[in-house]
Amino acid sequence: MEECVFCKIVQGKLPSTKLYEDKAVLSFLDIFPITKGHALVIPKNHYRTIVDVPEKELGKVLETAKKIGAAQMKALGAKGFNILQSNEKEAGQVVFHAHFHVIPRKEGDGLGFRWPSKEAGKEELYKTQKIIKENLK
Repeated sequence: MEECVFCKIVQGKLPSTKLYEDKAVLSFLDIFPITKGHALVIPKNHYRTIVDVPEKELGKVLETAKKIGAAQMKALGAKGFNILQSNEKEAGQVVFHAHFHVIPRKEGDGLGFRWPSKEAGKEELYKTQKIIKENLK
C-alpha cells in the first residue's frame, strides 16, 4: 500500500531504527515510545489487521515479538514486557498495517494495565459463549 507508513519503512523509503529483520518480519523502535526500548514487530507484507495475516506469517511475527521482549529484559533491565495489538480504529489501531507493540516494563514505570470490568453472570457468559462459538471458523 502506497500510503502505509510501515510499508514505506519495509521498502526503505522511510528510516527506522531496526532491531530485527528477516524475510517475513521487521522489528524497529517506536518513534513515540511508551517506555525506553518500546518496539514494533510487523509482518513485511501488508495486512490491515491480525485477522488478515496468514497463520504461518503470524507465527513468525509472534516468535519475533517473544525474542524482542526477552532481549529488552536482558538489555534494559526490564522485569517484564507487554505485547499489545489493536485491530481497527475502535480498538485503538492508528496505523492500519498489522503490528505488535513490545513494551518493556519496570516496577514504578508509571504505566498501569487495568481495564474497567465487572463480573458477568453465568447466563450472560453462556449466551456470549454460544454466539461466539457459532461464529468460529
